[in-house]
Amino acid sequence: MSTQATTSLSLSHSEQSQLDLLTKKNFVKLMPLLVIVYIISFVDRTNIGMAKESLEASVGLSAASYGLGAGLFFLFYAVLEIPSNLILHKVGARFWIARIMITWGAISMLMAIVWNDISFYVLRILLGAAEAGLYPGIILYISYWFPQRYRARAIGIFLLGVSIANIVGAPLGGLLLQLDGFAGLEGWQWMFIIEGLPAILLAFAVWNYLPDKPQNAKWLTDEDRSLLQRILDSEDQGEGSKHNDLRALGPVLRDPILWVVVLAYFTHQIAVYSLSYFLPTIIHSYDATMSSLQVGLITAIPWIAAALGSWFLPKYAVGLKKSKMMASAGFLLVALGLTIAATTAGNMWIAVGGFFIAASQLFVIQSILFTFPQQRFSGAAQAGGVAFMNMCGLVGGFLGPTVMGALETSTGNKLSGLWFIIGAVIIGSLLVWLLKYRNNESPAVAERS
Repeated sequence: MSTQATTSLSLSHSEQSQLDLLTKKNFVKLMPLLVIVYIISFVDRTNIGMAKESLEASVGLSAASYGLGAGLFFLFYAVLEIPSNLILHKVGARFWIARIMITWGAISMLMAIVWNDISFYVLRILLGAAEAGLYPGIILYISYWFPQRYRARAIGIFLLGVSIANIVGAPLGGLLLQLDGFAGLEGWQWMFIIEGLPAILLAFAVWNYLPDKPQNAKWLTDEDRSLLQRILDSEDQGEGSKHNDLRALGPVLRDPILWVVVLAYFTHQIAVYSLSYFLPTIIHSYDATMSSLQVGLITAIPWIAAALGSWFLPKYAVGLKKSKMMASAGFLLVALGLTIAATTAGNMWIAVGGFFIAASQLFVIQSILFTFPQQRFSGAAQAGGVAFMNMCGLVGGFLGPTVMGALETSTGNKLSGLWFIIGAVIIGSLLVWLLKYRNNESPAVAERS
């Protein structure tokens, strides 16, 4: 981490060293648990990608029905994002994240009883409602602990959870599918039961370990807490709201830059979830003789690139100019990688290379985009802004898989939907150039932050 100050505060050398040290302590104490939470959540929301062909054979789902069910998760997830985040801001992260985990784990396990299209749709809707608020809640939580300069890095580390979930989840799902017939259950049923249980168990670790605010952290000294609070207060120049309910969205809805962030994130989410839900099927289409475990292992390869990108690159997004350049270049690399994959003429390994390039940038982009609502708002308005951005962006999580499924059904080509994603991310690459920091932040501070 850089030792350069991030705020308008004038820090002495000893204070800057203290800030670096306490920030490192917060990374070590908080991020491993938060990453594990997100790994489990992402495995539980995307494991239907590994179960797609089994559900088609066992329950009779078509590709279009599967795509619709995959996308329906996001409708109630999105609608409940803002209320959930405002509740977290009011009652504390420890209680609310634990509650979310217990309910989503239970419903994820209930996915094992799916018997037709309608039951599939209903349980996906309930799963989305149960998990609503987890991601924006943790993004908000990160803002309580890390000054502006360190947030893209912290969000990037948190988003490792998505990559690790796909690296671990796909092979694990493939292995669990091979339990077909054990104790009278099909493999896909065992997958949902076994992968849903850890969320319930981990909720107790969150309740017992995760502090609500730095004031409750036993690993920080009083001097650490005082310094961190001074820095966070000095950075808190964003527009706030005196309300702690939905009226806190007033400043958010009036901010044109936030709408640009929302649109860019919308295009990003089309790419993320289309790949999460359809990549196993695309990989299997190259060689129908591959086992579910082989498909899972190959599917994990692009997500290794996503993990490397989210670990190494967000820390370089320092200041507005670099952030916009990195986000725009990231979108274009996603488009390039998917173009390679879409034009492979049946060569699986060239396609995997294209997916590798595309995935390497997905969470670099996301970590940069989520620094903007944190920089532009404060208090309940920040909580609402983060949730509103995620809510609107997740409509792309509904649209992407739905369009992918519809195009596969209508054309018979599992790669046809990639061109839809390519067009979306090119638009995203242009939108990020319109982003700005708040007008009341001086250029010097903006460049340092």
